[in-house]
Amino acid sequence: MFGIRRLTTLGASLALGLALAACGGHPVGAGRPHGVPSPTSSPSNDAAPGELAIARSDTREDSVYPDVGDPLVDALHYDLDLAWDPTRDLLTGVETLTFRATADAASIPLDFSDALSVSTLSVDGADAHFTQQGHGLAIAHPVVRDRDYELVLHYAGTPRPAPAPSRRSDFSAGVGWNISPDHETSTLQEPYGAFTWYAVNDQPADKALYDFTLRSPPGWSGVANGKLVEESSARGHDVDRWHLAEPASSYLVTVAFGRYRHTELSSRSGVPIQVWAPADGPALPGQTSYAPKAIDWLENILGPYPFDTFGVVVVHNDSGMETQTMVTLGDNPYSLSQAVLVHEAAHHWYGDTVTPSDWSDVWMNEGMAMYLQGMWEAEQEGVTINRKMDEWAGFEGRLRAAAGPPGAYDPTQFGDGNIYYGPALMWQELRERIGDRRFFTVLREWPAAQENGNADRRTYVDWIEKTTGVELSGFFDAWLLDRRTPPR
Repeated sequence: MFGIRRLTTLGASLALGLALAACGGHPVGAGRPHGVPSPTSSPSNDAAPGELAIARSDTREDSVYPDVGDPLVDALHYDLDLAWDPTRDLLTGVETLTFRATADAASIPLDFSDALSVSTLSVDGADAHFTQQGHGLAIAHPVVRDRDYELVLHYAGTPRPAPAPSRRSDFSAGVGWNISPDHETSTLQEPYGAFTWYAVNDQPADKALYDFTLRSPPGWSGVANGKLVEESSARGHDVDRWHLAEPASSYLVTVAFGRYRHTELSSRSGVPIQVWAPADGPALPGQTSYAPKAIDWLENILGPYPFDTFGVVVVHNDSGMETQTMVTLGDNPYSLSQAVLVHEAAHHWYGDTVTPSDWSDVWMNEGMAMYLQGMWEAEQEGVTINRKMDEWAGFEGRLRAAAGPPGAYDPTQFGDGNIYYGPALMWQELRERIGDRRFFTVLREWPAAQENGNADRRTYVDWIEKTTGVELSGFFDAWLLDRRTPPR
């Protein structure tokens, strides 16, 4: 489930273990240059081919949630100019989407909630007819395979969260755009929900670059992924501009509007770290001051953090989410704990720089982030990793029985504990089978080999077999697809 940013309540006997399952994260490598558009200009059909090549994706129809996203669209760059009016709960947006058509077609399908009204829409500068229904936006404009297009739309309205395909209590408010009682905002959109606030190809296989211009009342801030490149004031708004230099799947995008104070930190290796906390509370709420040490610990195991910056934005909800380069954490002691910071930061290697192509493989994110969290917990508690895994094995079978195998889970129970704990036990079994040297080589080399990409189970298993020289297809099938936990 999303990195896991939220927790499942499965009863008192499992409460502690399940609580730890709700975090996610990943390390980032020292900043390095990428050929991407300037944050002050939007890409167009005249852009040099190399500028957007990093965002080219092999899209697909999702096997778990096929009604969201469409493989026809390969989004390359989203430029989102968003204004939030908390007095009316009104979002006003101007979106410029540059995308590649993956096939010839008579129309362009996108995901976009009909709670927001589109006033104008154009494709390559020409007005286009469109229809909205539910979360579907159909644009009557023909496209040709492998050609790039620029779509511009103006819209406004009060975003409405979408029902979550989950039974977790921290999903009860729905997925997508959420508005707090104080009219501040946050987003939580795994496995989908970005469509509640912008027009998007809302599938994990489609990564794109992002630029954000966020306008809010004086004294408020708009926080998003990437690097804050400009702060200014214009026409009665405070304006924050953000640039995300490496492509992200839509579920890993975040925008928050609120009254914030901003603190800058740094990891031992020099990764810039920012914490955006509610202005009426401490500058570093909970255990957010641990963020540099979390990056340090993960880099020691996984190698350089894979992005230019890392950050935390604290919002009014009950969950945590590994939103790329700007982790979103709820304002409660659990979400703001050291364990959740480690988990969500670990997702930057497992989930963010390497993202599953299909939601059936969310175990790739959550299982490894959970295993790394388990390693960290064992160190903190002064126990062996075997003892920690034995503790988790005591209840993993019940999670698997309740929500299905990690690689073939019940689609109505997204983000349950089965995708966290079973795969974590699997990684420990693999470690014992192939030895520490080969195991930690796999952990470090996979994110580097697949940087800024997507992968599925077959690609991942084939790569592990090639790297280790061990045939493992039966091993992975048993752990990921069997309804009963394999013997340990």
